[in-house]
This record gives sequence, structure tokens and C-alpha cells, in this order.
Amino acid sequence: MPFLNADAVHPLMFPDGSVHPDMVHLARVIDHPNITVGDYSYANDFDPPAPDGWAARLAPYLYPGAPERLRIGRFCQIAHGVRIITASANHAMGGISTYPFGVFDPATLEGFRDSFADLPDSEIGHDVWIGHAALILPGARIGSGAIIGAGAVVAGAVAPYSIVAGNPARVIRLRFSEADVARLLEIAWWDWELARIRAALPALMAGDVAALAMC
Repeated sequence: MPFLNADAVHPLMFPDGSVHPDMVHLARVIDHPNITVGDYSYANDFDPPAPDGWAARLAPYLYPGAPERLRIGRFCQIAHGVRIITASANHAMGGISTYPFGVFDPATLEGFRDSFADLPDSEIGHDVWIGHAALILPGARIGSGAIIGAGAVVAGAVAPYSIVAGNPARVIRLRFSEADVARLLEIAWWDWELARIRAALPALMAGDVAALAMC
């Protein structure tokens, strides 16, 4: 049995050999032209969708061929109820009404769609923990190592290795000093070979930046 198996749909196995059916490696169940997910990033849902339904569960407004993209890094952890609202969910606000009239007329639908160009991508870095029922708004950019509190509503940029919570989400604190954050981003342990990560577990689990740098 490998230490971690990126090819497994369900990453968590119980002692009796059965798998935890509510948890999936997203890279194994999402096949969407606008979404990229790094290995070992998982989501957990108490009412999991069918394997081909995870993209719609997490990013319900992101349709194939939309102008924007959703990118999720490696080793992310996404809790139940998280929703990522991508930019195609927005309505035009320059007119008197925000009602999307063009959507309902086949003759104008293509022009309506093309009017939404250069929409911002949504970015989630590596080793990001997104807590229960957090809401990620269009164009959010979450730095690696960040923690998003349960129920947080996240817009704009979230600094790497920060903890944010609330609505709107605000920084509670940095997880490490600015110098250590810079060092961690340079180390980029999530890009290491799996054997090296396994050997570095004591430093990773202890929060020992100096020891990790020596691994």
C-alpha cells in the first residue's frame, strides 16, 4: 500500500480495507476543460455527487468553454459545502436592469455570451485548506498555505499562509513570520517527489521551517 496514491479516486482507506466514499481526489473525478486540479487535492462531502458531478458541485456556474478558468493546486483540502462562484455567474451591471434578457433568446444568446470577455480566473494555490461551507467569489486568488475559515466569504487576494474568516473574509493572522512564509514559498515542498515528502513529514507536521529546508 503506497504512502499516498494520487491515482486513487478515494484517498482515505479504513483499517478494514474499505474506502471513505465521501472523500475524493478531485483530479481523478473532474474532467472539465476549464478546471485544472493538482494531485492529492481532495474534497469531502456528506452527500457526495456521482463521480462526474464534482465539477458542478464545487463550481456550479463554470460551464465548458467559459471565458474564465479555475485552477486548484496540489495537496488542497476542501470541506463539505464549499462553493466556488466563478466569473460567469456575474450579471452585467452597466444598464438599468441586471436581468440577463439575452440568455433567453437563441438569436441573441451567442452575442450575450461573447459580451463577457476577459473574465478573471479563480486561483487556489497549493496546500490550501478551505473550511466547511466557505464561499469563494469570482476572481479570488488564494495563496498557497492559506486557511479559509468555515463559512467565510472570500473575494480578491488572500496572502499565502494567512488565516482568513468572516464575511467579508478578513485576515485573522499569518501562520508564520513573513520571513518564514517567503522561505516556504521558495521551498515549495508540494512539488517534491513523494519519497522526499514522506521523509520530511516530521518537519512538515511540526511546523519546523528550518528543518524542512534541510530535507
